[in-house]
Amino acid sequence: MTIADGSSPRPGPLPGAEERESQTGGGTGLARAAGINSLGNVASRLLGVLRESVISTRFGASGATSAFDAVSAVPKMVYELLVGGMLSAALVPVLSEYTGEQGEDRRTELDDVMSILLTISLVVFVVVTGSLLLGARWIAPLLVGGFDESLLETTAILLRLIVPSVIIYGISGMLQAYHYARKAFVYPSMGAPAHNLGIIVAVWLLSGRFDIRSLSLSILVGALFQLAVQLPGARGLHLRWRWDWRHPVIRRIGALYAPVILSIVIQNLGVIIDRNLASRTAPEAITWMSKATFLNQLPLGLVSMAISLAVLPTLSQMDAALSPDAFKRTFSRGLRLVIVLIIPAGMGLLLLGKPVIELIFQHGVFTAEDAARSLDALRVYLAGLPFAAIDLPLVFAFYAQKDTRTPVMVGIISVVIYLVIAPLLAFVLEWGFLGLVAANSLQQISHAGIMLVVFARRYGTLRGFGVLRSTAQAGVAAVAMGLVVYGAYRLLGSRVPAGLAGSALLAAIPASLGVGCYLLLARFLGMSDLTAVLGAFARFLPRRSG
Repeated sequence: MTIADGSSPRPGPLPGAEERESQTGGGTGLARAAGINSLGNVASRLLGVLRESVISTRFGASGATSAFDAVSAVPKMVYELLVGGMLSAALVPVLSEYTGEQGEDRRTELDDVMSILLTISLVVFVVVTGSLLLGARWIAPLLVGGFDESLLETTAILLRLIVPSVIIYGISGMLQAYHYARKAFVYPSMGAPAHNLGIIVAVWLLSGRFDIRSLSLSILVGALFQLAVQLPGARGLHLRWRWDWRHPVIRRIGALYAPVILSIVIQNLGVIIDRNLASRTAPEAITWMSKATFLNQLPLGLVSMAISLAVLPTLSQMDAALSPDAFKRTFSRGLRLVIVLIIPAGMGLLLLGKPVIELIFQHGVFTAEDAARSLDALRVYLAGLPFAAIDLPLVFAFYAQKDTRTPVMVGIISVVIYLVIAPLLAFVLEWGFLGLVAANSLQQISHAGIMLVVFARRYGTLRGFGVLRSTAQAGVAAVAMGLVVYGAYRLLGSRVPAGLAGSALLAAIPASLGVGCYLLLARFLGMSDLTAVLGAFARFLPRRSG
């Protein structure tokens, strides 16, 4: 296989890659890597719950909070465009070729490549940030065109305060790519918890002085915390200022990433249109949708993203054309891990969404009506959760084989589906903001469905690799778990005290019983993938504590 620009041959699999795979025990090594990512995600999500609780308590749901929720998407969109999409599509696959037992020459070459990447990206980040600062007044109506002039002015102020975080996120993302390529998962896994901790501290200290502006300022603090925990992992990386955009690796990364840019631009346009449409349904709609999205993404971050990032470097070192069975075996192992964890998580959120939302959000100035509307959105979002979960490893599998065009085309198709369905459901059928949520779920379903079909045609079906068996086992166990959870919830409903303590009991007791039921059934049904995850955690935790 040759690279797209034809400048030099693509390096083959890393020396020692097969030995490392055998030494880690295949599924056990993957499960341990995913476990490290998941531990960081657990810490991040727990702190994220506290973050959302603090924000809801201090600010509730209003037009101003919706303005912040819309504005907070801007650094995320820019990051995805400049770094996030490139990280999995190009940076990690290419940088993975320079890691491992390569000798001093390869190490020096990696230092050189990272110096060039950081130099070029820093210049781009500064230029983009300056443009956003100057254009804030004109960007605000694009984000929330349904708001009145007062809220538009608030949106512009919040935007100016938040956009410098683009520079910080960008540098942090480049370092994360370096860590992932070296399979040093601990440092990236610490980034998100540190980010949430920084936001919590900033909101707590600044909200009384800077009102809604403290939310934008807290994002800056969180970004700095995230960058700070990445830096120790870069010790030994010798960096210098070097502007060389003609370097062959830069051209390679550009060739791999070029098709992805179109997809991300279209996806970001979809996000902008979604926020704009939501601002025309109700002033609080963006905040309601944001709270539901936060809960819906909890299992995605804990499961799908952690496993996908764990398997990406290994898949990047394989050639699916030369070793199709090995490629599909590694990929299916990751996919099975996602399936056996995401199905029960979705069932739990579906049945216990009400007490969870009351526990996290419904206090301070966040009202019962706000909680009810957030619950409505969550239930509709959950229809797309399993599809979103399996979609990420599918996309990463194509990225690992240096194919960024296929996911781009599928992404464009799914966004078009959303843009056609969303206005119809929201305004023609008058479903309001729930129509936008339903359209988003349909977008997730269509994307995953198309990716499955394309994967089967490109690499062959996964028949014989245990995916259907794991799905059936997880489905049976999740249904039984759901019956236990629902029964416990109904029995406790009239017996627990009202308020925060009651919501905590209604969420914790049925959830604990459900987890126990699922684990027992998993053992009975012989779900080896779940056993691998639990074994990885059992081995990892004592080693870390020691």
